[in-house]
Amino acid sequence: MKKEIESGVAAMQSGKLSKLSRRQLFFRGAAITAGGAALLATSTIPAQAKMPQQAAAYQNTPKGDQSCANCSLFKAPSSCTLVDGTISPTAWCRFYSKKS
Repeated sequence: MKKEIESGVAAMQSGKLSKLSRRQLFFRGAAITAGGAALLATSTIPAQAKMPQQAAAYQNTPKGDQSCANCSLFKAPSSCTLVDGTISPTAWCRFYSKKS
């Protein structure tokens, strides 16, 4: 397979693609596509940055019955998927989303 890819690349660089059979073109295209898919599958996506507590209007007290402990974004024991820093279960921010 590696040999076929190398010969396909060489053919493209030399301008000899018109001399390839449909079968050779198909196999070389499939090999290149498979290689690209493997590369994408192994790449990592960087983590999204969290927003500062101040930007989320974070407060250390709950707002009525709304608190981080019953928010869908809260990750026990003390973090949030959206807001950076240590998060108290009894706190609240403007992105509160009730757990379903």
